[in-house]
Amino acid sequence: MTNHVPNEARVIPLRPGTARPQAPAPEPKEPLWRDLVGDVLRRERQAQERTLRDVAEQARISLPYLSEIERGRKEASSEVLAAAAHALGLGLGDLLSRVQGELVRQVDTGRRAPTSPYGGLCLVA
Repeated sequence: MTNHVPNEARVIPLRPGTARPQAPAPEPKEPLWRDLVGDVLRRERQAQERTLRDVAEQARISLPYLSEIERGRKEASSEVLAAAAHALGLGLGDLLSRVQGELVRQVDTGRRAPTSPYGGLCLVA
């Protein structure tokens, strides 16, 4: 048996105007608010080098519940978020502002279009 390899080359147009239209890229999923809140709370707690237990006790939130909030598993009430923020030395507005900034950053990063119609790839022979 021999392996027959066709003697054909794949043609890649060099001019963007002659490129085949590509299917539009799927719209990136926007991050969930609870994931962003959890990420911000965890980052702030770790930046302060504090344990989950310490923050939970000071905020008067159960440790498992605070852990679930940090992991984005639970939607916390404004009262619980305020308590967690205060335990970290933040106001509720500070926490929400940081979460909003993170949301903007992630959405902007996910929506950047490639500068080339070939998604950054172009082969020249």
